[in-house]
Amino acid sequence: MSEVSLSVEGVRKSYGEGHLRIDALLPTTLSLRPGELAMITGPSGSGKSTLLAILSGLLTPDEGVVMALGQHLESLSPNQRDRFRLANAGFIFQGFHLLPAMTASQQVEIVLRQQGVGPAEARSRAAAALDAVGLSRRLRNLPGEMSGGEKQRVAIARALAKRPTLIFADEPTSALDSENGRQVAKLLREEAHASGATVVCVTHDPRLADLADRVLRMEDGRLS
Repeated sequence: MSEVSLSVEGVRKSYGEGHLRIDALLPTTLSLRPGELAMITGPSGSGKSTLLAILSGLLTPDEGVVMALGQHLESLSPNQRDRFRLANAGFIFQGFHLLPAMTASQQVEIVLRQQGVGPAEARSRAAAALDAVGLSRRLRNLPGEMSGGEKQRVAIARALAKRPTLIFADEPTSALDSENGRQVAKLLREEAHASGATVVCVTHDPRLADLADRVLRMEDGRLS
């Protein structure tokens, strides 16, 4: 496929001022395509999460252009970016971001309902997504009744159930053992290849590199 679904050109980001200034991301250019699983690797503090946040529109760069599905993200208002992400993006965060009073199924359903999906279809899609990550027996469990690995898989199911065009994953396997981590990475790759979604995954786990279509390394704010 020749089209580009997600790109940044000359983006950079720094924090602080004067002698306290830290260049988190030096001028970076990158293009990603539909159906591609790209893994961004590198040590802690290398700029991986900053780049992911800029690609997803959660963070605005100091300079440069961010294009997602033909849209200039930096030209959108905060509300417009929120609507764009709701319609087009799925997120998998290292910290799970689950609501403590909701069951696993409800965690997934609520995002689908925000998209306008009806109750019956939302329940069905939530059950299918949770089954895909091995949680078919946990549909009615609350986060407090699940292990860290199970919570992470709920977060993954929540992202995939939206059938997003763009998927952003920040250390999605951090709470999982090696075997389950590879299963999750395979699931992300299968989702990219089957649906044509662009998947960007930040990880420090080099064991997952062979599952990616592209491996990009960051160090000291530079992408290689």
